[in-house]
Amino acid sequence: MDPDNPAAPELIPRKMGEMEAEGVVKPPLGRRLRQRFSDSQRFLLLCIVAGVLCGLIGVIFQSSIDFLFAVLIEPYSHSHPSKSWVFLLGLPTLGGLVVGLVLRYVSPSSAGSGIPQTKAAYYQDFGVISWKDGVWRLLLGILSVGTGNSLGREGPTVHICASISSSIGQWAGLAKARVQAMVPVGMGAGIAAAFNTPIAALFFVFEELLADFSSKALGGIVVAVVIAAIVERTLLGDGAALIVDFTLEQTEPWMLISIPMGIAAALFGHLFVSLLLFWRNFFKHQKALPRWARPAIGGFGVGLVGLGVLVASGQIGVFGTGHHTLNQSLAGLLDWRALSLLFIGKLLATSFCYGAGGSGGIFAPVLFMGSMLGGLFGWGLVTLFPNLPGETVQACALLGTGSFFAAVIRCKFTSMLMIIELTQSYTLVLPLMAGNLLAYSISYRLRPVPIYDALLLQDGISLKRMPTYRGERDWRNLPVSTIMTYDVVSLRAADPVHQALERLKKVKHHAYPVLDGPTEDPSLIGVITHHELEEIQKDDPHRALKDLLRDREVVSLSPDTSIRNAANTLVVKDVLQAPVVSKKNPAKLIGIVTLHDIARQQNAIQESIGR
Repeated sequence: MDPDNPAAPELIPRKMGEMEAEGVVKPPLGRRLRQRFSDSQRFLLLCIVAGVLCGLIGVIFQSSIDFLFAVLIEPYSHSHPSKSWVFLLGLPTLGGLVVGLVLRYVSPSSAGSGIPQTKAAYYQDFGVISWKDGVWRLLLGILSVGTGNSLGREGPTVHICASISSSIGQWAGLAKARVQAMVPVGMGAGIAAAFNTPIAALFFVFEELLADFSSKALGGIVVAVVIAAIVERTLLGDGAALIVDFTLEQTEPWMLISIPMGIAAALFGHLFVSLLLFWRNFFKHQKALPRWARPAIGGFGVGLVGLGVLVASGQIGVFGTGHHTLNQSLAGLLDWRALSLLFIGKLLATSFCYGAGGSGGIFAPVLFMGSMLGGLFGWGLVTLFPNLPGETVQACALLGTGSFFAAVIRCKFTSMLMIIELTQSYTLVLPLMAGNLLAYSISYRLRPVPIYDALLLQDGISLKRMPTYRGERDWRNLPVSTIMTYDVVSLRAADPVHQALERLKKVKHHAYPVLDGPTEDPSLIGVITHHELEEIQKDDPHRALKDLLRDREVVSLSPDTSIRNAANTLVVKDVLQAPVVSKKNPAKLIGIVTLHDIARQQNAIQESIGR
């Protein structure tokens, strides 16, 4: 206060630290936690919070989808097709339309299953995921799967819980390395909440995300997984996602069926992944088809296939997750005709629906298809050998579930442990190991790149992962492909300067690659800066870009150039950026890297280990 005028406001505010010390202003949450707990204690406390929240979100997500599906779709599964076809065609289409509009105008990152997005955030953004992404994926997943689209909830649950866990770490003021470590914590908790199989959830994190079984966050992951499973079991009961109600006393010779079953799972799994990637690539290149309309087309395709299977078999399993029909298969209640139609229908509907850009995962459909395929092998066995025990068809359906999961998702240990946790029996361990490992090996030979990495590759996201930090010089030896930008703003060589600047009104970078030739396969001819365009605009706005680049040296890099050498090249050539081109074809543009990218990576590394 002014001593000469007590009523006058204070002109110079006190420092924030003084105000916090006096209790006038509370310090931020992260600072309060640092003051009271050690780094390990803070991390463990946040893992507990993440486990509770992820368990609750998993229950809410599952219950909401089941409720919406029971209200909108199931009533029409019992009515005559002449009365229900309008609804069974219209509801998935309408759900896809609304999802498409939200994806186009509100949350584009909520398309697909969410697992590729989680992996990209973990390896490229130090695990930073916005809580808003999780909220929108939750809402869109409920709407998409609840209206009958042939997708699953497990993959979205992973992304939702990873966003929750990451956001908790960010709000608590953790260092970036710790925020990154919160992602596998949320991922494991999400799978545990979705499947009620905590051990399999733990292995899934290491097989799918971390790629090895060493992590400093192991204790936190275990805590979150256990707590999420406890929350899920407390609210929904001890029953697992898949109901297995039979026991086998010992390993029998007929279980050798797992060998041909593993081969079949690999072949059909390869077919499913190929169709899914084909349709996804097809829709991505349909420029005349609005993005918001594509999920609606996918929903309409689901309606057509699902309605056909319903008419022919009386089963509605093609729609939604198909969990009820899957459990019927595991109980041995479906005949070979229904199993065949449901397997083919689910394969076609899911690949088309996911490829069209809807919001939902493939876990549930993969388990569904595996169960139908295994059930068919079981029916073949009991037909050839009528004296086999009654549980043969059910056991084969379970073996098929594991084999198909290993073939498509490529997590062989997760699939085996999931089945063991479901059955609480070790009788099927040997045939499970044989079928799963065979399916995994053959599918790897047919397509070395796993499905989630293949999806990232289609989106132009590098599959090279930032490894665990091992010293100051470590990251500089990584290839430049780990930090470069793949989504490049480029210009056409034939465009005049004024037209190029008109296109760049909504986006401004320091420089832009210039491409010439056909749109399908253009060639890089040079790089031009924004400043150059503005200067030339004053004198000759109609001059073509290609005329400006004649006889100009193109400073480019290859994807495997080390970050150290890339920085040296940019400094020596006195440029701030360089296009990254194919080693086999130097005119093929892959991406661009800037000195700012390198400096940002260095700052991120220093910040992650220095806080």
